[in-house]
Amino acid sequence: MRFSPELEEARLLRRYKRFLADIELASGEQITIHCPNTGSMLNCMREGGKVWFSRSNDPKRKLPGTWEISETPQGRLACVNTGRANAIVEEALRAGKITELAGFTALKREVPYGEERSRIDFRLEFDSGPAYVEVKSVTLGYPESTTAAFPDAVTQRGAKHLRELAALARQGVRAVQLYCVNLSGVDAVRPAEEIDAAYAAALRAAVAEGVEVLAYGVYLDHEQVYIDRALPVQLTP
Repeated sequence: MRFSPELEEARLLRRYKRFLADIELASGEQITIHCPNTGSMLNCMREGGKVWFSRSNDPKRKLPGTWEISETPQGRLACVNTGRANAIVEEALRAGKITELAGFTALKREVPYGEERSRIDFRLEFDSGPAYVEVKSVTLGYPESTTAAFPDAVTQRGAKHLRELAALARQGVRAVQLYCVNLSGVDAVRPAEEIDAAYAAALRAAVAEGVEVLAYGVYLDHEQVYIDRALPVQLTP
């Protein structure tokens, strides 16, 4: 997926109120842009570090741009716009790059399901039956480690999704948790038990019920992002 319009480079001044970020352009101009990430963004940004943002000319928008990519304290790149993850995954699904999910005959997005009134990111139709696929964007990395982790903040919603997937698996329906690792320089992913032990436990419980867990890493630069490799998932600490 290519970024359109082309991204602009800036320097991060601060992120605040979760959804706002002040940045400084090369010209010295300072502007406020939208931060489309509800997590803590732990270890995937630094004040004074490089960021890239997309600019909007929509006069109805309150803010002129959206934060897309961050340079981490470790010098990695992170796609911090969590809204991009589903588009990245859909592109890869349609191209057959996620081999475990290749061969579907139809794809539907945001399908209601489950007793807790969730919406699944993708429902794929196969000759053998449907597969329900929940996508999570992973950007958390640590110094001196090439293993990314999820989540970067406590997520009751994420645990709910795992319970819903586990319920499907118990009924004999194919259920998949897919981690889209939007962070360069990593070769594996794990649950961040040190941040949310309940989520890590829910993930292991879901696997025990038959939920499939997949992880795929991306190629990322300021021009494009796309899935390019499968990654192992380390379920135990």
